[in-house]
Amino acid sequence: MALRLLTHHQKMSKTKTSKDESLEWAKKAYAAIKARYEKPIKFRSKLEEKIADLLEGLGVSYEYESTKVPYTIQHHYCPDFILPNKTYLEAKGYWDAADRRKVLAVKKDNPDIDIRMVFQSPYNTISKKSKTTYAQWCERHDIPWTHFHDIPLDWLI
Repeated sequence: MALRLLTHHQKMSKTKTSKDESLEWAKKAYAAIKARYEKPIKFRSKLEEKIADLLEGLGVSYEYESTKVPYTIQHHYCPDFILPNKTYLEAKGYWDAADRRKVLAVKKDNPDIDIRMVFQSPYNTISKKSKTTYAQWCERHDIPWTHFHDIPLDWLI
């Protein structure tokens, strides 16, 4: 949609424009300016693009993927060991990111549960690219941990 700019002489012509004509001109001018600064939307699918075209054709305003909404998927945690004192012991050799997220989610959703980690190698790093060890990660997240050779007796009583 090209915006035609009027010369000074054309602006000063003796014919008056109606309010409707002025409003239409202003809408076109605004749309042309807005179009210069807007980036085209990249839709994730053809269906989304077709829906956007339909909405625009019907004059329905919309926002596309402008908001992030948190959600939780319900899972069930099955602790490795439950002691008579209601302490949960979770035994880990290799401890991947998904298992770390699971432990945090269980703690968050069940703050009264006492989960403690028992590691085969607590000083392994959480990934090849990280310097953080399993032990450090637990300390950062207030999760008691121990090496399986050194389980404290007071954990068991």
